[in-house]
Amino acid sequence: MKIENVSRRQFLQGAFSAGALVLGAQMLPKAVRGAVAGKASVISDDPVAGLAFHPTVFVGIEPDGTVVIVAHRSEMGTGSRTALPRIAADEMDADWTRVRIVQALGDAKYGSQDTDGSHSVRDFFDVMRQSGATAREMLIQAAAQQWKVPANECDAAVHEVVHKASGRKLGYGELAAAASQLPVPAKETLKFKPRNDWRYIGKDSGNYDLQDLCTGKAQYGMDAHVDGMVYAAIAHPPVLGGKVKSYDDKHALAVSGVKQTIQIDPFKPPHGFQPLGGVAVIADNTWAAFQGRNKLNIAWDNGPNDGYDSAQYKKELLETARKACKVVRNVGDVDGEFAKGGKTIEADYYVPHLAHASMEPPVALADFRDGKVFAWAPTQNPQGVQDNIAHALGISKDNVFCNVTLLGGGFGRKSKPDFVVEAAVLSKKTGKPVKVVWSREDDIQFDYYHAVAGMYLKAAVDDHGMPTAWLQRSVFPPIGSTFAPAGSPPATYGGAGEMNMGWSDVPFAIANMRAENGPANAHVRIGWLRSVANIYHAFAVSSFADELAAAAGRDSLEYLLELAGPDRILDRNSLPKDYPNMGGSYDTYPIDVARYKRVAQVAAEGAGWGKRKLEKGEGLGIAVHRSFLTYVATVVRVSVDQDNRLHILRVDTAVDAGTLVNPDNVRNQFEGAAIFGTSLACFGEITATNGVVNQSNFHDYRMCRMKHSPAEIKVHLVGTEAPPAGVGEPGVPPFAPALCNAIFAATGKRYRELPLSRAGLILEEGGR
Repeated sequence: MKIENVSRRQFLQGAFSAGALVLGAQMLPKAVRGAVAGKASVISDDPVAGLAFHPTVFVGIEPDGTVVIVAHRSEMGTGSRTALPRIAADEMDADWTRVRIVQALGDAKYGSQDTDGSHSVRDFFDVMRQSGATAREMLIQAAAQQWKVPANECDAAVHEVVHKASGRKLGYGELAAAASQLPVPAKETLKFKPRNDWRYIGKDSGNYDLQDLCTGKAQYGMDAHVDGMVYAAIAHPPVLGGKVKSYDDKHALAVSGVKQTIQIDPFKPPHGFQPLGGVAVIADNTWAAFQGRNKLNIAWDNGPNDGYDSAQYKKELLETARKACKVVRNVGDVDGEFAKGGKTIEADYYVPHLAHASMEPPVALADFRDGKVFAWAPTQNPQGVQDNIAHALGISKDNVFCNVTLLGGGFGRKSKPDFVVEAAVLSKKTGKPVKVVWSREDDIQFDYYHAVAGMYLKAAVDDHGMPTAWLQRSVFPPIGSTFAPAGSPPATYGGAGEMNMGWSDVPFAIANMRAENGPANAHVRIGWLRSVANIYHAFAVSSFADELAAAAGRDSLEYLLELAGPDRILDRNSLPKDYPNMGGSYDTYPIDVARYKRVAQVAAEGAGWGKRKLEKGEGLGIAVHRSFLTYVATVVRVSVDQDNRLHILRVDTAVDAGTLVNPDNVRNQFEGAAIFGTSLACFGEITATNGVVNQSNFHDYRMCRMKHSPAEIKVHLVGTEAPPAGVGEPGVPPFAPALCNAIFAATGKRYRELPLSRAGLILEEGGR
């Protein structure tokens, strides 16, 4: 019997051909495709180099006038593969219907390719405009020379240059060869289109890949195929830091299709993005690889984390948060104000570990030949793939070529290239191309988990219920534990990057305010997940603000606006000296309280706050949060019946992300954030017993299904001409606190721990 891997899309299309699918055929130049067949010497790292005209690494023109724009960031549903090229196309007056997007390989010449942190557009808005303006200026110069007229008499129209006086026109394809002979103008001489002349920026557009996505033609990591490849399933150590003591592969090798087993060395601490180690089963197909893995008999040495128990760890975090911790921001005299006596309010909050659980589990294909590695992977960071493969195999980064496929979701997991390194290591050991495939169980049980956090907040309030002192402590195993030696300060305390995510930069007008961070040791791999530390910090801060409003007998919106204080730019000197501001210049991206308050007002107005008559058991909740330099307010309307059945009736989210490239995609991101937030708030929880993660698939790590999604989601875009900020992640942080505040408004019961399902709330269909 011959077993052949057939994708679900192939099954639906009736495509049972055994022909090889060379991934990237639509995205990579012929020279790169040739490398798959063994011509490594001709692999190209410059998709526009062979075109008639290519003034920058991002833009080129073919002789027929087709404009080729390089997408150097990864596409995982966030729209960067559409948004960034549209910026360049707009500035060069290209006809979008005649634009072809080419996916870049990993290469430092493009700048950062790490598609994380919601900064693709922010970091490359000006760069792509410069690329487009450079091409446009050179095309105009070429036309002017051909017509022997001054360049200032010529204008770029849609995909052509026009001589205004005579009405003559030349298409971009006709000008490409001549333009390629001209010197590239200096950046400071470029003239950019005024905002009111923008053709694509700020206008709705569908995803460039939408048709392929909807017709099953889009190529993901699992679609990668090269002749002669084999498949690998890996039995990882069940506990972080564990290793193989011994194993028996007799029954595994008896499975039809299994070729061999290979032991992978355990990582050397700190683990970083190294493979976890374990035993790989190499087979002709994924079914055989997984069946063979199931029949391995492995004796494990579980190592120092085998005593990790998440329930006990939760107690430790909350106990630490109740003690004095390291100060990360201090304004005024908090202790002096508390010493005066008077009314105080305090609360503990808790958010558990979370898994990424993207729809497409980790998968990667690698081919090691002649000292070079050719990899195909759904990665958010192809340069990180290069770095880590090079380190693992002891070769030059220049000899690692990473082809980026479409990603079936990422959320931060696929910027961690351990699974691609596994494929490269196994390819070298077997002498064949190897595709490593993770199952859903692998994905959930061996993730880089979002940090669990315990938080304590305390406030002294005046006769009007407004805080005169505010203390907050956050304790969580930091991302630094992935990269720093165990027990060292970077491995136990949050870094400035985590602190600037809604903890050291709370914009409230409180005279005495202190933020602290306590130590916590990691016992599982910790990594960033969509919105990162903003998730637990926003939950605690926005929930506590609502608690203070309730204690004062005040309307939550009115109280929140007063808490924010007068319109102002937060003084940079009131923030920590090491405040990174998400990598943005504080002069360009200051904390603007007016924008913070404005989104609150817009979301509340959209939800009918104070105007809508609520039925029995209904409640409205609000939360506001600034993250990734974007201001977001979310209002959630719920109903809760006497049997604790929860319905999320409507979500109104107001967004001020500065200049928007593609408003339609922004709305998509924030609609998705409401559903993502529903999953995290209602179901998301990773626990461990004796160091082993308890959850394994969607039956015990539940996700929001269609029927449980909010019945109505409205996204309100607040127009502004501020510089572009992030849109992929900022919608998540305010959702959970807004939801919990709404539940309090409906029931009078306060939920300070997530997920809500653990407290007995049953999420029902959004509508009644």
